[in-house]
Amino acid sequence: MAAGNVNPFNVSDSEDEAEQRQDGADTERSPSDEAQGHSLGPFSPPAYSEPAALLSSNRTSPSVDGIPASAAAVAGIGGGGAETRVSLDAIAAQLLRDQYILTALELHTELLEAGRELPRLRDYFSNPGNFERQSGTPPACKEQAVGPGGPLTVQVQDRKRRKKDALMRDRAGSISTLDSLDFARYSDDGNRESDERVAVLEFELRKAKETIQALRANLTQAAECEIPSQERKNYKSSPENQEPIRPLEKRALNFLVNEYLLKNEYKLASITFSDENDDQDFELWDDVGLNIPKPPDLLQLYRNCGNILPLHRDTVDVAVNVDPNDLPGDYFTQEPVQQTEAIQQQEEVVQELEYQIGLLNSEKQSLAEQIKKLQSDIQALQRNVSSEPTSAVKSTQSKEDTPCGKPPLDNGQYLDIRGVTETDSSSDANTTKTSNTTTTATTDCTERTTTATQPHAKLKSQSQQGKSSVQFDQPNRKLSPAFHQALLSFCRMSTDSRLGSEVSRIADSEQSVMLMLGRCLPHIVPNVLLAKREELIPLILCTACLHPEPKERDQLLHILFNLIKRPDDEQRQMILTGCVAFARHVGPTRVEAELLPQCWEQINHKYPERRLLVAEACGALAPYLPKEIRSSLVLSMLQQMLAEDKADMVREAVVKSLAIIMGYIDDPDKYSQGFELMLLSLGDPSERVVSATHQVFIPAFAAWCTELGNLQSQLIPSLLTRIEKLLKQGEYGLDEHKLHMYLSALQSLIPSLFAVLLQNAPFTSRAKLQGDVPPIEVTRFPRPASPLQDVATIVGSREQLAVLLQLYDHQLQHEGTTGWDSLLWVVNQFLPQLIEIVGRINVTSSTCVHEFSRFFWRLCRTFGKIFTNTKVKPQFQEILRLSEENVDASAGNGILTKATVPIYATGVLTCYNQEEDRKLLVGFLEDVMTTLSLSHAPLDSLKASFVELGANPAFHELLLTVLWYGVVHTSALVRCTAARMFELLVKGVNETLVAQRVVPALITLSSDPEISVRISTIPAFGTIMETVTQKELLERVKMQLASFLEDPQYQDQHSLHMEIIKTFGRVGPNAEPRFRDEFVLPHLHKLALCNNQQTVESKRIDIATQLFEAYSALSCCFISEELMVNHFLPGLRCLRTDMEQLSPEHEVILSSMIKECEIKVENKGIGEAQGSISIAASLVGEDAKTKFLSKMGQLTTSGAMLANVFQRKK
Repeated sequence: MAAGNVNPFNVSDSEDEAEQRQDGADTERSPSDEAQGHSLGPFSPPAYSEPAALLSSNRTSPSVDGIPASAAAVAGIGGGGAETRVSLDAIAAQLLRDQYILTALELHTELLEAGRELPRLRDYFSNPGNFERQSGTPPACKEQAVGPGGPLTVQVQDRKRRKKDALMRDRAGSISTLDSLDFARYSDDGNRESDERVAVLEFELRKAKETIQALRANLTQAAECEIPSQERKNYKSSPENQEPIRPLEKRALNFLVNEYLLKNEYKLASITFSDENDDQDFELWDDVGLNIPKPPDLLQLYRNCGNILPLHRDTVDVAVNVDPNDLPGDYFTQEPVQQTEAIQQQEEVVQELEYQIGLLNSEKQSLAEQIKKLQSDIQALQRNVSSEPTSAVKSTQSKEDTPCGKPPLDNGQYLDIRGVTETDSSSDANTTKTSNTTTTATTDCTERTTTATQPHAKLKSQSQQGKSSVQFDQPNRKLSPAFHQALLSFCRMSTDSRLGSEVSRIADSEQSVMLMLGRCLPHIVPNVLLAKREELIPLILCTACLHPEPKERDQLLHILFNLIKRPDDEQRQMILTGCVAFARHVGPTRVEAELLPQCWEQINHKYPERRLLVAEACGALAPYLPKEIRSSLVLSMLQQMLAEDKADMVREAVVKSLAIIMGYIDDPDKYSQGFELMLLSLGDPSERVVSATHQVFIPAFAAWCTELGNLQSQLIPSLLTRIEKLLKQGEYGLDEHKLHMYLSALQSLIPSLFAVLLQNAPFTSRAKLQGDVPPIEVTRFPRPASPLQDVATIVGSREQLAVLLQLYDHQLQHEGTTGWDSLLWVVNQFLPQLIEIVGRINVTSSTCVHEFSRFFWRLCRTFGKIFTNTKVKPQFQEILRLSEENVDASAGNGILTKATVPIYATGVLTCYNQEEDRKLLVGFLEDVMTTLSLSHAPLDSLKASFVELGANPAFHELLLTVLWYGVVHTSALVRCTAARMFELLVKGVNETLVAQRVVPALITLSSDPEISVRISTIPAFGTIMETVTQKELLERVKMQLASFLEDPQYQDQHSLHMEIIKTFGRVGPNAEPRFRDEFVLPHLHKLALCNNQQTVESKRIDIATQLFEAYSALSCCFISEELMVNHFLPGLRCLRTDMEQLSPEHEVILSSMIKECEIKVENKGIGEAQGSISIAASLVGEDAKTKFLSKMGQLTTSGAMLANVFQRKK
């Protein structure tokens, strides 16, 4: 600083000078400098590692007399010249000591921009304590020992990037640089201190931002090492496992995607994308957190993805004479990981290079072939021009001896039309005889070569003979060959491109055609419309079958499976047909090696149509696969898709393919896996998957079990055991879904079980198709769910089944079941276990009753009438024991209260609809009704029977016959039961039967001498009011109910009043509004008034409770203001009077109900007064809406402005 001509900002960038500065650093250090230097870490640069030489020349004069400044500096140092050298560190120390803070700050900024940061300035400006206002003399410069993790520490690999953009960023962040200083601020007007403070604060802000960036860089390194080395090895050892995306990679990709969307005018998509990633700032690349330069945009990455990128060399910091204990903890573990990653990258590059080498070799061969042909043509032309016609023939023969002795590079598979064209064009200068001789000789040479080298010699020789006879007329002209060639060059032909090369040579054998198709198809497919790509399937398959190269075959099959993005049903059928044809042609080995990998690759494809293609392909290819692969790999693939796939249609196809596998599998050890797959399919939440299981999988699995001999020993007993276990666990709540699942599986097994009986019967050996066999009745078997559940399909044919059925009926009717083990198992084990299970289910569960009824119905219809009458009915009758002696015995009547009664009535007795069968059903129901009534037993079993039978209109007359038997029965108990059964039957019977059969019976019972019988008719009358619409019928019922309420003989009938109130509460909300308004509400009001005068407290609380339930149900209905004021509110107030004394908790609810009703009444009057106001308000609202929409329609906002409207605020 002493010299006047020293420029402190002339910093040399010479590396030699840097080395010289490092050598002389010790001579220029101060004691305080040494203290600072020793405090640095082993990887931190020394305090004076980059001092700059201060030259005496001007800043604009980098050299003196032709000598570079750096050289001059070195010479000055080495020779001890006259120039005075002061280190930058000394200048910085002097500035800080003299309190030239802003000058020191400018120096620090300039050095940062040049990439030569001084530790002294960095530490000073990183310490906030140096900028606190102090009085007195300026403090001494305190040395701060800051390690590599300090707030202004900058990573080495980031300096190159920062060197470029630090200038713009720092100048924007600080107003204190040389070119931005406002010297007017530092006038002596008294504002200098505040301006300096502003500058310092701005500098602190910028440094804080850099601190954030440095911390982000540290976090970046930590995140890069998140995945343990063991997991990295796993990803590398198994290529199919892709390493999961890292947070930094995700943020970088998000930034690039958003940048792409903005550049290509996808602004709404960019807005949505930004909102979904609101934790990221898409305007600043540094927010990504990557400590690397910003990569190119997506378009550049896509264009350069096929190019070979240079290998990134890993760099390692090296220190000499450093204690290992001072090194970071992960220093020794970083190098092996980096080496492993580098090796993997090199392997990938090697594979890519090998592939490129293969392509270049093939191109080289084709080019060498073309060169050879061109050379031979040139030689022929030269000889033809320089010699006579005879010598031309000799030269042609000599040319035959030399080139034809060597086979061409493509083994003679192509006829190159380029060579023919050139030969023809060059020979125009000669005579016709000479040109013809040359052409013939060349063709003969080609013939001999291809005949000797090709397997299709005969075919090729025939084609060559045809070609050798082709001759072209030559003009009698004397043009020079060069002129002729130049003239023909104006014919625009392209032979240099890939397509031109293919067009210019014509394949002349089958194998060459396959090679040509293998090369051309990958370029053809992407340019064909998606809707027409299935037209390429035959071409792709033929080429894949016959192509000699495995790699090309694999590529073609990959194209086949990826031919259509989302293939529809017809397109999938075409692809599957092609796959089956391919499999038949190539055999199981190639199917396993070439087709199955294509299926495996797409098992987790994002489009369900592609996964559906895989599922269907597994089933279609099953017959053509090796049996080991069929029962292992393919079965595992389908099992995985069944358990994991989310698409219903895919799982449905998986179930069908599994059924096909079950039809071809022959490994007995896979039975347990098949059983688990059956249960998994049955438990699927999709109805279509469950339907496919019943229609396809279970019949196929049952057929395999039949062959194994474990249908009766394992499969059916396993399902029965699970049902029993379910009933034991369901004492407090039965899982009806699982019960339905197991029982439906048993039901689907019935045809297979019956086929086993026929095939293992004593008469099977005598079953021969001889003579006239009576045809099978159409209604002999239940309608099968699918052809696989048809017994005729299982047995073999309908004729064979007819013969077996004839012998089956004869055997059961005349010869018995001796020696018939399969039938004896059904009679002695299967049926008793089922009947026991039926007795344990809950009779009130209509679902369970219906399921078992359907099961027994199908079982009896499948096994036939003789089997039902002789084997099934006797077992039920023995258990039920319907005899007169057991009427009063509780043990004998216990079974009548269980589900055995409805299941026997609806599942067994309804199988056949002949007269004797109907009489048996009527007699059974009459006996049950009589027995249960006389023994005072619960009527749940009888009600379940009526509900199940009442669902079928064919049994309505039969049930009415049973009930009429009860109406005219001598016992009042039976008549009461009949009256209550009418309530269940009325809902399903048509109004004609109600008018003709039900109402007369009920009126008869309503005049019964026994009051209990009359009371029992009230629920049935109420149900009629709820369901019937005929006015005359409703009036008759209303008159009957009115007689119950108004007749003086019923005034003290507490049970009658209870039943009427209960019925009103049940049917009131659903009854005709006129009936509710004119009959129900007024009579409820009267009953509530009467109950206030009730003296018996128990009766009063019973009536009040029923009234409370009735009013609660009716409060949801629309009630007019008049009825509300005259009947509903007064009835509630009367009821509240009762509840105040009897049940205070109900009184609170009633008070709330009364208050709500009163508010409704008040609001109705107010609402009428405000009606006109609301109409006017709605008109005003509509007018405002119309104006707003019209204004929006007049806007001419651009797309960019609309995008800004929805921009997320930051």
